[in-house]
Amino acid sequence: MSMVAPKERKYLCADGLFRLIRSGFANVVEYRYGDAEISLTDALMSAFAMFSLKAPSLLAFDKQRAEGNLGTIYGLEHVPCDTHMRERLDPVFPESLRPSFTSVFRQLQRGKALEAMVFLEGYYLVALDGTGYFSSPTIHCASCLQKVHRNGSITY
Repeated sequence: MSMVAPKERKYLCADGLFRLIRSGFANVVEYRYGDAEISLTDALMSAFAMFSLKAPSLLAFDKQRAEGNLGTIYGLEHVPCDTHMRERLDPVFPESLRPSFTSVFRQLQRGKALEAMVFLEGYYLVALDGTGYFSSPTIHCASCLQKVHRNGSITY
């Protein structure tokens, strides 16, 4: 039995989806006034790149930034260092990123890329676990989840 490669669809390939995410990020309202050397769109795309490449930390991503071709793959003009990325992204409201997610999800639905994941009564069954991406025994905020270990230490 041979496998047939699916027909390539330009709007469902990584380049097409990255362009869609970038166009959504371009609409995020910037709350910083003044002349910024790195656009908010580039900072958001850099954060997206960091998560999609599964960088274990901002510092590790910063090393990839200096060595890699993130600009070519993710359409970045300027990639911020770890400190600058924090400064640019801290004021961004998470709700403002929702339209980007929605547009990618809609594109995947239209392209029938999610049909295999339809489960019960038309809902999608997707297993996601983002809790292990970033954790810290010291850095946390009021919204962070807490894991209390047997020895009494806490991981945020």
